[in-house]
Amino acid sequence: MLWVLFLLVAWGAAAISCIRLCLVTAGAAQRPSEAAREPALHELNLYETAFLAGGPHRVADLVLVSMHLRRRLLLAHTGWATVVDPEGRDEVERTVIRAIGPEGQSRIAPIRAAAAAAEAVRTLADRLVAAGLAVPHGTRTTLESAVRAVRGAAALVVVLAAAATLIPGQDPGYAGPVVAWFGLPLVLTLGCLAIARVENHPYSPWASPSGQQWLDSLPAPAYGADRDLLAAVAVRGVGAVEDPGLRAALRSGRTAYSGR
Repeated sequence: MLWVLFLLVAWGAAAISCIRLCLVTAGAAQRPSEAAREPALHELNLYETAFLAGGPHRVADLVLVSMHLRRRLLLAHTGWATVVDPEGRDEVERTVIRAIGPEGQSRIAPIRAAAAAAEAVRTLADRLVAAGLAVPHGTRTTLESAVRAVRGAAALVVVLAAAATLIPGQDPGYAGPVVAWFGLPLVLTLGCLAIARVENHPYSPWASPSGQQWLDSLPAPAYGADRDLLAAVAVRGVGAVEDPGLRAALRSGRTAYSGR
């Protein structure tokens, strides 16, 4: 009856990981409103909207599009950026120009990474967290870790089920009932992951419930004028860009970071 021991391990891993994910999710939903010590921001600029919708890399995409549209930067479909106007209007733009370097030309991927890690973006994030509109970094990483733990538990259940059916010396017909017993913790883990995905989709992992309400209250991003395009990029990301050359430039090297 060695398979029973395997089953107990599978149930333990599934139960512990799922309970942890539920607790972390419940805590994440409550913590922003409890932690907010400053009044909520009444008016958010495009950088702040971009952060809530897609995090620091969305801010980087937004500043690159903004500088390109205003002819301060030239983004080529080959993945290179060239400085046209070396004077940045704000600290994020100045970070982009510094990342390009004195030669005035650089690959877009490292520029995007530098802009996302800029002190100005971190300050923006801290301000949104203090206002209760953004999820604190620790909460977000804890939630991601809990989801990974449930996925790991699901994989462990499958491995243990396979090992249980391959134990030598067992009756030929015992494999079916054993697999059925392991199916229960597998259903638990997969169901927990499905619920977590439904609860969070299509919501941004960067915005708190209050921040998500702000995003939901925004009018649908439109195409047309530069301001409309920038608003669409802030909310929807690179997919809002219709120009195929600009879209290709912005998507170059995107595997170098995790973002939307």
